[in-house]
Amino acid sequence: MRISLSLFLTTIIYFLFIPIAANCQQSQSFNLQQLLKEKKLELFSTTTSALDDADKHGVSTDGIAWLKGINFTKGTIEIDLRGKDVQQQSFLGIAFHGIDTTTHDVIYFRPFNFRSTDPVRKAHAVQYVSHPNFPWERLRKDSTGQYEKGIDPPPAAADWFHAKIVVSETDIKVYVNHATTPSLTVNKLNNRKDGLIGLWDVDLPGDFANLVITQ
Repeated sequence: MRISLSLFLTTIIYFLFIPIAANCQQSQSFNLQQLLKEKKLELFSTTTSALDDADKHGVSTDGIAWLKGINFTKGTIEIDLRGKDVQQQSFLGIAFHGIDTTTHDVIYFRPFNFRSTDPVRKAHAVQYVSHPNFPWERLRKDSTGQYEKGIDPPPAAADWFHAKIVVSETDIKVYVNHATTPSLTVNKLNNRKDGLIGLWDVDLPGDFANLVITQ
C-alpha cells in the first residue's frame, strides 16, 4: 500500500510535536490589587489592603487569601514578599494544594531570623509544612533541620525579597532572590496532586506583590 509523501510528513510532524504540547507550561501573572478590588481573593483575614511601594503594587494581608478559580497542580510560583523585623511576629509565604484553611501545604519565611547572629535562629529562615498532619513543631522535633533552612545570602529582615517555589509531584525547592542554588529542598509530605493556592500570613500582616504562576 502506498502512502503519499505529504501524509507521511504530516504523520511524522504530528508525533514529534505531541510531547512538546503535552509538556508545555503556561505562565500567568496576577495583579493582586485588581483581584482584591474585584473580590477574586477569598479572604480569611482580619485585615487586607492594597499596597503601593515603588515598583511593588500588591496587597498587605494576614491570614490566608485564596485565589478564586485557580487550581494549582505542579510548576513554579514566583512572588515578591516583605515581612517585619519583629521577633516571632512575622511569618509569610504561599499556601498551595489546599483543600481549606485547615488542610494545605505552605512554604513560608521568618524574616526576623534572616540575619540573626544566633546560628540556630538563622537556620530557621524558610520552612515547609503540611497542615494539619505535619506542623512546624512536629517537623522540628522529629526531623530536625530537614524541613527548615537558612538563606545564603540572607535578605534584610524588613526588605522586599523574591521567592521562587518549584513544586513537582514528589518534591519542593525554594530559591530566594534569583539564587541558582535552592535554600530549601524537601520531599512532599502528602499525596495531594492539586488544590487551592493563595497568600499565607500569620500574626503581623505581610506584603505580597508580583505573583506569577507557571504550570
